[in-house]
Amino acid sequence: MELAESGDAPVQVMRQSPDTTDAAWRVAENGRAIEFGKPGEAALLTLACLLGDAGAPPQMLIVRHAPALPRQTALFPVIGNGMRSRFFVDARLTDGEWRWEGVLAANDPMWDVFTGPRELQATLPGGGMLKIEGSRVPGEFVGWCRENGHMEAPGSEVAEKAGR
Repeated sequence: MELAESGDAPVQVMRQSPDTTDAAWRVAENGRAIEFGKPGEAALLTLACLLGDAGAPPQMLIVRHAPALPRQTALFPVIGNGMRSRFFVDARLTDGEWRWEGVLAANDPMWDVFTGPRELQATLPGGGMLKIEGSRVPGEFVGWCRENGHMEAPGSEVAEKAGR
């Protein structure tokens, strides 16, 4: 089999970090995720809640929308709110996009980095650094997910006023 036949196209490394000026958190269409990105553009970062069924505890998914190759793994640090969290992420093909994904229990303390209102920095080797302006939306989302979706959902009028 030739490389061209495998469907694995070469992926380019980002030469510079994405411009996050005017980027903000928004609620995804399904209401079970929040996305960070510029209005009208594709998300740069997604936090999704995988609600627990039949008493199972909820999990959270972190997605860094940046080029990835099959079978790659990385350590994705997020720094802010007086914390440092390091997420193990794997390259995954989802909806035709090779991207970085990691899943942890929603009650894992690593998610606490998102619960404060201060600025965040998220750096993926080869994917640049995201500077994320402080917002209460990620913290509200983490809390909502930890409660298995039984709190005020992010994107509500209350959540939007607390955001930017």
